[in-house]
This record gives sequence, structure tokens and C-alpha cells, in this order.
Amino acid sequence: MMSYVKEITLRVFFKFFLLLCILLQCEGRETEVSYVTCGSLVKLLNTRHNVRLHSHDVKYGSGSGQQSVTGVEAADDANSYWRIREKPNSTCQRGAPIRCGQAIRITHMKTGRNLHSHHFSSPLSNNQEVSAFGENGEGDDLDVWTVQCSGTYWERDEAVRFKHKGTEVFLSVTGEQYGHPIRGQREVHGMSSPSHHNYWRVMEGVFIQPSLEAPRHDEL
Repeated sequence: MMSYVKEITLRVFFKFFLLLCILLQCEGRETEVSYVTCGSLVKLLNTRHNVRLHSHDVKYGSGSGQQSVTGVEAADDANSYWRIREKPNSTCQRGAPIRCGQAIRITHMKTGRNLHSHHFSSPLSNNQEVSAFGENGEGDDLDVWTVQCSGTYWERDEAVRFKHKGTEVFLSVTGEQYGHPIRGQREVHGMSSPSHHNYWRVMEGVFIQPSLEAPRHDEL
């Protein structure tokens, strides 16, 4: 009963977010503004392994026991939406472009938990575990990642890296696949060195822009 109520609540929240986004003038990939912005809701694709960053209310059976983070091939899974937010005890103006080098939080839309890492080993590759942590978007300082990109701002079509502020690992995928109950999903983990395994690009999403034009959004 509780899981049913939670699912209904999440659906209502998702629809409310989209309505709010329209009222606040959200725009899609086709707009002239080409940056990822604060408050945007996006899917992130690992460009090496062609999987989207994903989470769900399934806990790791080892390590921290926190909510698992994986990579999935499906493009239409709503559990792959993440919201780009300010770091703790900070603010970023809604619709403001994210700067290269800026510290951010990446919050899972459906569960409200933040992309997180810490000194636990990942279950398959023995790299550093990446999890989803916190409640209602609030966790701790290990939820903070810096955007590594080449210009001034994080461009939508640019492949970028995410470096964990607390432990200095890079958000990565190297191809290991889980079995039951999340068969076929890829392990997401932290790696100490930059490589082609830790490039990510924004795909589908709802982008919040400070604009006077009519609002639009990408296919959800």
C-alpha cells in the first residue's frame, strides 16, 4: 500500500514539475540558448558505453547498502531523469547557465536522492561505489560534483566529466553488467583517473531558461 501511495505521489510531483516548468518558461534543446542551466531536468548519457545514468528504489546488497545507481540503454525510462541543482548552502539562479568548474548536486527526480560517492568498493569492478543518498534532495557534502568542460559554460552538446568533490573520483562506466534483480544494467562507479569511460552528454530533458519566449521542452 505504501509503495502504491509513493508511486502516485511521484507521478503527481512529476506532472506538477512539468506544469511549473511551463509556467516558468522552460525550453527544449531546439532553443538558441545552448547551455545546461540551473534547475534543468536532464538525462545523462555515458558516451563510451551508450547508457543513461539511472537510479531506482533498489538498494545495494553490499558496500553502503544505499540506493543503487546504474546505467541503462533504454532512452524512455523515467527513472533516468536528474535535476541539476546548486551545492549545499549555496544558491544558483533558476535558468542560469552552469559554469565549467562549478560545484553542483545532481538529484534523482523520482526518489529525491542525490548522486553520491564515498569510500566503499563498487560491487562488480571494485572501483569506488556511486549511490543515491539523502531525502527530499537533502543529503551531505559527499553529494557534490564539479562539472569539467572546456569552455566557460556547460554546453548541451558537449561531452563533460563529473569529478566528485569529496574524493576526487570521476563518474564512470566500464561495462560490467548486473544480474537479478536489475539484469543487464551497467555498474556506475568512481574512477581515480580521467579516461574515455567518464564522459557524459546531456540527452533528453527540460531546460529552464530566463526567456520571454514561449516555453518548449524535449520529448519526455
